[in-house]
Amino acid sequence: MPESRRPGTTGTARVVAVAAVRWLRPWLYGLTVVLVLTDVVSDVLDLGPGVPGPVLLVAAAVALSTEPLRWLVTRNGGGTEPGPVEVAPPVTGRWSALNSPADKVPSHGVRAYGQAYAIDVLRESGEGERVRPAFGWWPPARRNGAFPAFGEPVLAVADATVVRVRDGRRDHLSRNSFPALPFFFLEASLRDTAGVGAIVGNHLVLDLGNGTYALYAHLGRGSAEVREGERVRTGQVIARVGNSGNSTEPHLHFQLMDAADPYTARGVPFTWRGVGVPANGEEFTA
Repeated sequence: MPESRRPGTTGTARVVAVAAVRWLRPWLYGLTVVLVLTDVVSDVLDLGPGVPGPVLLVAAAVALSTEPLRWLVTRNGGGTEPGPVEVAPPVTGRWSALNSPADKVPSHGVRAYGQAYAIDVLRESGEGERVRPAFGWWPPARRNGAFPAFGEPVLAVADATVVRVRDGRRDHLSRNSFPALPFFFLEASLRDTAGVGAIVGNHLVLDLGNGTYALYAHLGRGSAEVREGERVRTGQVIARVGNSGNSTEPHLHFQLMDAADPYTARGVPFTWRGVGVPANGEEFTA
């Protein structure tokens, strides 16, 4: 069972910041893009005066002003790192770790979306299994079936209640090549502006109790085997690994957080029973 934790709390300033960032940020960035495109089209087609430069600058400045608010939402309160919560591994078989909190915190470079202590795991090939394609120059993209992680079962890490299920997004082609990287980074910036759903893709959130929640991201489309409100047991299959959202190849992104909503949550450290916290590149068997 996860150790007792005090549920995350939000003050008035943080609540205001959450509302501003969540709802205003994509609209403000969208308005800026529309104004820029309007100005370009007006110039190209010679339709008359375009959008005044000061208007474009003000629109961009207002959109960018949401970034400090976003930092306020996602920063670690108090400056102290919370203690780890021990849970069961979310996968079974032979895997390797990437972007691990064993190497740095925040593990993915930012604390946004409660991912300060998140980890990515990739399925490694077993005897007689398909080999995981290496990052390289060719082909630029692959179908998901080429990766041994795709379709692998994802397990409940504790006895818990399902509080969120989203599995309607498509599984896109891989981005694990040098030619695909520019597109991936452009795509990532657009996803970030669109919000948490576009980043994590298909995902599940489990309420582990005592103010701790588990997020499973980049799941396969239509792969959820549980429903919101359902009780699950440790080790129960709850979904399958996919390649949805901001992902370069099929893998599982796992994290613990102090709230059910990744947008407002802060990260919580984890340790997997019998495994610990594997470091970057470390292979482990669960």
